[in-house]
Amino acid sequence: MQTNNLVLASSSTYRKSLLKKLRLPFICASPDINEAAQANETPEQLALRLAEEKARALAGDYPEHLIIASDQVAMLANKQLHKPGNAANAVKQLQLSSGAEVIFYTSICILNSATAEIKSDLDICKVHFKKLNDQQIKNYIALEQPYNCAGSFKSEGLGIALFERIIGNDPNALIGLPLIKLIHLLEAFNIKILEPH
Repeated sequence: MQTNNLVLASSSTYRKSLLKKLRLPFICASPDINEAAQANETPEQLALRLAEEKARALAGDYPEHLIIASDQVAMLANKQLHKPGNAANAVKQLQLSSGAEVIFYTSICILNSATAEIKSDLDICKVHFKKLNDQQIKNYIALEQPYNCAGSFKSEGLGIALFERIIGNDPNALIGLPLIKLIHLLEAFNIKILEPH
């Protein structure tokens, strides 16, 4: 498969900027799928299924391509944290997360639309939040306005000040695209990042 046949199944500016780090040519296309969880679905199953559905949703439009898709599910205990959408919801999310652990399940999937071969993997990252008071939370949200970020923070920005520690294998996964696992999957499709393309 040619490296110029890569499609990122996402409209996310965060995922686009992460994939650019690999210096491969790619285009972006936005899949239209229902992202609701199914009954009794674990966070791992949800993240993996949604990534595969995103990739398959674009296969008809890109029939000779490697389609890269990803999804992220953030869990605070048994509660899924969605994108807050506004300041009030972001404040509530960070109040709930204060002093607690949030687990991020970030899936990665590549579909070869020409052969229907699909490979997937999952990154798990645990974020331990500091004890935060309401003024700290409001100050952070006013400065960074993380309304389109699950968990209400940008770990690549000032959001790092909210944490006690991060336990994970790939800081990129927390932002939305697990690049280490993606590189392994690309190699399985014979695209090697550090070799001439």
